[in-house]
Amino acid sequence: MTKIKTTLVVATMALAMAGCAKKRPAELPPAPVEQNAPVDPNAGANTNPDGAIVPGSDADFKRSVTSNTIHFSTDEYDINPESRAILDSQAQWLMRYPNVRITIEGHCDERGTREYNLALGDRRANAAKNYLAARGVSPDRMNVISYGKERPIALGSDEAAWAQNRRAVTIVLS
Repeated sequence: MTKIKTTLVVATMALAMAGCAKKRPAELPPAPVEQNAPVDPNAGANTNPDGAIVPGSDADFKRSVTSNTIHFSTDEYDINPESRAILDSQAQWLMRYPNVRITIEGHCDERGTREYNLALGDRRANAAKNYLAARGVSPDRMNVISYGKERPIALGSDEAAWAQNRRAVTIVLS
């Protein structure tokens, strides 16, 4: 009888320990697109065989618009006048290519909790989406995603780095 009890106790402990095992982390989204990088004329779907940039491609977008990135103040998601000008240039380009789909990424600086920054990044991406929609771009063509503080463009714990990381980035999908 004691052998059965011992076996049951050991089995119960083994099950309890297995339940406490670390779970595999969820897969992270793909790496962010490098901001303000020079356009590579040999960038596959962005170029013709002769190396010319394909109209309506991400390379064409980056070449044609003021910027693919807008910035925000601390804990803000309002579109400022400088960002309006950038988004206006994006809207004009998107109106020329009505079949092009985009994703708007929302990003934050490292301060704040993960949950807070994911929510703030979502509000930033949606603010950019709503602005573009108000300029005539169909909301059906736009997806939003928040990376929160998970994908900083600038490393560092100072105002200069934080200012670069508080952003929304428009990515043209191939």
